[in-house]
Amino acid sequence: MKYEPVIGLEIHGELLTNSKMFCSCSADYGSAPEPNSNICPVCTGLPGAMPVVNKKATELAALVGLALNCSINKHNTFARKNYYYPDLPKGYQISQYELPIAEKGFLEVNDGSENQLNVRVRRVHIEEDTAKLAHEKNYALVDFNRAGVPLLEIVSEPDIRTVEAALDYATKVRAILRYLGVNSGDMEKGVLRFEANISVRPVGSDEFRTRTEIKNLNSFRALVRASQYEIERQIKIYEEGGTVVQETLGWDDAREVTTSQRSKEEAHDYRYFPEPDLPPLQLSDAWIESIRSQLPELPEAKTARFISDFGLTPSEARFLTSERTLADYFENVVAKSKSPAKTIHSWIAGEFMRYLNDSGLSIDDVTLAPETLAKLIDMVTDKTIGASAGKTVLTELFKNGGDPAQIVKEKNLLQMTDVNAIQEIVTKILNDNPKEVDEYNAGKETLFQWFMGQVARTTKGKADPNVAKELMVKGLEERKK
Repeated sequence: MKYEPVIGLEIHGELLTNSKMFCSCSADYGSAPEPNSNICPVCTGLPGAMPVVNKKATELAALVGLALNCSINKHNTFARKNYYYPDLPKGYQISQYELPIAEKGFLEVNDGSENQLNVRVRRVHIEEDTAKLAHEKNYALVDFNRAGVPLLEIVSEPDIRTVEAALDYATKVRAILRYLGVNSGDMEKGVLRFEANISVRPVGSDEFRTRTEIKNLNSFRALVRASQYEIERQIKIYEEGGTVVQETLGWDDAREVTTSQRSKEEAHDYRYFPEPDLPPLQLSDAWIESIRSQLPELPEAKTARFISDFGLTPSEARFLTSERTLADYFENVVAKSKSPAKTIHSWIAGEFMRYLNDSGLSIDDVTLAPETLAKLIDMVTDKTIGASAGKTVLTELFKNGGDPAQIVKEKNLLQMTDVNAIQEIVTKILNDNPKEVDEYNAGKETLFQWFMGQVARTTKGKADPNVAKELMVKGLEERKK
């Protein structure tokens, strides 16, 4: 029997606000001088402390809802989600339940076979983050600096049928959050976390079988591997005549297995009830439209425009629009350059990104001005310098800055375009290597690249490769017996 997975994702993202969700403590808990120093009676849940809703967090949450094609609930409420755990100072979490700030949205994703799939977004709601636990051998330490940081939860419907679609959905949500400037997307720091609800069923069935939930996946790699493992584990249980138990699982990244943490809670287990200390949020049409006006061009729309305006392929456009900073940088280079957009994409996707990856830098760290890169690319396009020399200049620009033309002059990198000079070099190489000439003309055509390599070595890579190739072909042809 063949099985298919049924996957729903919950994505938790900390919102980039100055203060916490319900108090004035700094939300930048990472810069706190020491554990439990960035706290107050509200975020530690002391008796009598009264929460106040963070206006900026509400705006950012609505912005995300609109970006995910959701309806904004003009009347939405907060609720107490009751459970007891060491990282929850009040013994309950202030969240939203019956009336979230946004619901009934969708996001179009790829299912791994170039088919597009609409994944429905059930809800987008605001809540507060928990404290942070540090587990030792036989005890745990609790740091409340993170407690109360604004947290956004995005819950999908169980519409996902492949791990590839789950990855695409998660990737696109992260990109949207970064485009909006509401979350850094830095999963290594735990500011964005995934939870996968997974079940399997026979292909063709429309039933929803028992699901498990994998908590706190903090990388795309963990999301993919944990989901694949859990799907295979459940299929194996059914094939052996067993029963899948509804439970909450953790992902052991070292052993690459899911591990049981506790039985899976349902909504009634949390005993939700309205938060008595917070009145409902009443959002006007005018306020909602003011938030809508802040929406930037989102990744999907930008990708479509890059394809139509710049003649890029879908994969080229998706690469450039994966990060808003990268897309903006590309457009700025295009605006300053005379070279084709596809040429600029090739430089950015190639040598530019290779340098960043080798240096451990991100696009946000780049100080190389777009107009400087545009000038360098144009020098290669108009054959002032060769591609190899261009790579040398780019490395110098990254390391020390400067002007491309000046670097070319100082390093004597101007491309040799004189046909007579290149002809002399080609002739000498052919005359000095008669054995290789005979082998080439006898059918060993791979030697052609060797001859071209000799030209590059002799000219230190400065000979125009097209001219050199044409002259080399002609010279070899003339030497055929």
